[in-house]
Amino acid sequence: MNVRVRYFAAAAEAAGREEESLDVAEPATLGALRAVLEERYGEPMRRVLASGSFLVDKVVRRDAAHPLAERVDVLPPFAGG
Repeated sequence: MNVRVRYFAAAAEAAGREEESLDVAEPATLGALRAVLEERYGEPMRRVLASGSFLVDKVVRRDAAHPLAERVDVLPPFAGG
């Protein structure tokens, strides 16, 4: 499955870009996307994903089994204030 991935803040810094298209093997789940991102971007992305989340179909998701959509946003952890 081809997925348009958008990165924000620390996720964009870890990826070195704000957006890209990635092929994710079936079953196309958040867990599979996470594995692709960690393999591609290493420890900086692992740190972001450890406490960050994904936005899929306008809903924040963290469940590895959740199916992917055509667009997924990678969100870093947010601090309150």
